[in-house]
Amino acid sequence: MTAPGGRRAQLIGLLLVGAAGLIWGSIPVVLHAADGASVVKVFYRVFFADIVLIGWMTVSGGWAEVRSLPRKKLGQLVLQGTILTVNWVLFLTALDLTNVATAELLGYMGPVFVAALAPFVTKERFDVRILAPMALALGGIGVILAPQGLGVSGGPQLLGAVLAFCSALTYSVLLLRSKKILRGVTGRALMIVEYGTASVLLFPFVIWMYSRGEGPTTLGAYGALATLGIVHTAFAGMLFLAGLRRVRTDHAAVLTYTEPASAVVFAAIFLGQALTEWTIIGGLMVVAGGALVALMESRTVDIAPESAAAFGDAADPPEPDPLA
Repeated sequence: MTAPGGRRAQLIGLLLVGAAGLIWGSIPVVLHAADGASVVKVFYRVFFADIVLIGWMTVSGGWAEVRSLPRKKLGQLVLQGTILTVNWVLFLTALDLTNVATAELLGYMGPVFVAALAPFVTKERFDVRILAPMALALGGIGVILAPQGLGVSGGPQLLGAVLAFCSALTYSVLLLRSKKILRGVTGRALMIVEYGTASVLLFPFVIWMYSRGEGPTTLGAYGALATLGIVHTAFAGMLFLAGLRRVRTDHAAVLTYTEPASAVVFAAIFLGQALTEWTIIGGLMVVAGGALVALMESRTVDIAPESAAAFGDAADPPEPDPLA
């Protein structure tokens, strides 16, 4: 099914997803200025994002949408926040137990699972063309990370690798559920319930960490965490959801590989970390994968029922734009 202006809308969607990935790529630079336990950092990430969203909802009158959500839909959003919390905790714990390269590579298997499961969850037809750009992007991440040392020696490292793999699975569930939930719900409503749920779930652990002296210790650290919540979570999250609404889930997933690829570039620029030839080659492979996805979108428009509603082609009334 082809919608009027569909090609333009989908290309804009890819740009929004790619922009979100680039912003997320600077997270390590921001976290470099923040001390404290990882759980505390995740809490402040969702807490500050919620503060921004609460203000936005209050000014724009968006609370009416949240109050009118059916109980079933509200339950879906709360479950989404729970999955988000589990995903971040799994990945951060994996980073603590195994080496960074192994955790990152296994963690970024998520888009592969998205492509495999999308036909069953979102009812989008499997697009065999996605295999080439996905292989390029995932291969590029491997090229970037392999020189850092890949391997599992058993014990804690093995557990860390398993947790990283599980984080990829939860990421794919999170992304696929977001695509379905966005039908009839704005991104801001999804995010405020999602992040509010995560804040509540993490709060007891944060209290415990503070009691152990593992909270942020400087004003600069709190400033960095506020930036993480406002820019990297609230703003970038809205960009991503706006893009996800306009494109296929598997195509959006490939574009998220811009995050780890750009992270090494930002680390080289702002943290003085070496930018090796392997990093450059791997980064170019990721960019090539993204370019192939954009080329695919420019040639065909294949809109699943969930996406068609954004253009007013479905039987349901047109949905509000998630950036509204």
